[in-house]
Amino acid sequence: MPEKLTRNPPPNGVATGDLLSGALRRIRISGSMQYCFMPSGNWTTDATPAPYKPRDAMGFHIVAAGTCWVNLDGEQTDLGKGDIAAFPFGSPHMIGAGTGGRLIDPGNDLPPAPWREIPILRYGDEPEQTRILCGYVQCEAMNFRPFKSLLPRFIHVRTAGADRADWLAATIAQIIEEVDCPQQGGTSVLERLTEVAFLELLRRQFLQATPAETGWLAAIADPALGRCLTLLHGEPVRDWTLASLARESGLSRSTLAERFEAVLGTSPIRYLRDWRLYLASVDLRTTERPTVAIGLDAGYGTEAAFSRAFSRHFGMPPAEWRRGARRSRSGAAALSD
Repeated sequence: MPEKLTRNPPPNGVATGDLLSGALRRIRISGSMQYCFMPSGNWTTDATPAPYKPRDAMGFHIVAAGTCWVNLDGEQTDLGKGDIAAFPFGSPHMIGAGTGGRLIDPGNDLPPAPWREIPILRYGDEPEQTRILCGYVQCEAMNFRPFKSLLPRFIHVRTAGADRADWLAATIAQIIEEVDCPQQGGTSVLERLTEVAFLELLRRQFLQATPAETGWLAAIADPALGRCLTLLHGEPVRDWTLASLARESGLSRSTLAERFEAVLGTSPIRYLRDWRLYLASVDLRTTERPTVAIGLDAGYGTEAAFSRAFSRHFGMPPAEWRRGARRSRSGAAALSD
């Protein structure tokens, strides 16, 4: 008999995959930038975050051909064709090939923006050549602490030799094709492909994470807490109380509060506040909605109250956040216009 018909359904109708998928749908990639560089022989690059990279950007390298290595805090990882190396927190690292090679700085050699095609930078004429697509993506969810806490400093995924049904491998192959054979409108297509690849990269990171007793994934896997999170994520503007959440989750108020604190280090109501403020930050960055309307959805009766709460959480008032976010987006867009 098929496994799906024999295994027990998830308690309270909560499926970890469904809740994770719902959370991932809220993850916004708000901007990206890519360029290709082709060094040969032995070489080294200091991949300290460049001044043009936004503060919340995740850097990445996709190896299109050849081999190289990445060194983060003295630990070296070898990369081959089809590999993705991502740095969610923009951690400084070295990337190179061989030993004792010349130091190159592709970020400093980029042509002035805007770019109508992906810049390709070539170094050296030795036969041992590597092709790497480098850049960054900006991820809105880095402003949501439970999500951010799941990410390691370094993510490494191999796609070469993957099953033909593995669409991440196919997406990486298409990204490489777009760089090799640029067409009109290719920069926009490449940007979308990169964003899709990154969302899949994050999904795999979450699903393959080592089970833990605390944290967001542990809460999702807990039947009662998973149900509670489903409610909070699904209806963030509802006037939730601890009593109503406990009733819907099948726990007493004290038990829900204690379990929430033990697993997530916060209370259900504080979690809801943080989730609403995160959604407010997305609205501020991506819509023209008035600040007062965004504040009402976040649960604040006045614009002043919303501004105070937002400032405590993000370190600046909503209007200032919106201006800074738009400058960051326009800067990334200018590179590929």
